[in-house]
Amino acid sequence: MSNDFLNVFLNEMKTNVTGFIAVAVTEIETGLSYGNLSVDSSFDPELASAYNLEVVKAKFNAVKALNLKQDIEDILITLSNQIHIIDISPNNKFMVYLVADSTKANLGMTRAVLRKYKADLEKNLA
Repeated sequence: MSNDFLNVFLNEMKTNVTGFIAVAVTEIETGLSYGNLSVDSSFDPELASAYNLEVVKAKFNAVKALNLKQDIEDILITLSNQIHIIDISPNNKFMVYLVADSTKANLGMTRAVLRKYKADLEKNLA
């Protein structure tokens, strides 16, 4: 499988998300990183994605335990100067972990950009 579509996605996030810090695409079942990119050498998106995978699995368990019968679209974590969006694929096979500087990023626009470019990613990773 060619990773060209993945590299295009990672670079589209870097180019089009205002305040972009990092992005990672991770398989939910195994934790395998399909790819990642960061503009901050001190921020390891693969490691951060691995830790946040535990958040995703806990949320899946909570939804099941509460018998909510709903899908998780995304999980938002707001830090003092960063926003972290964990976007779950519709088939629950992979997640996109996106980090942006909250002093520069607009949450609504960041989500919109992510959804726009995620469509091709979903086709290729489905």
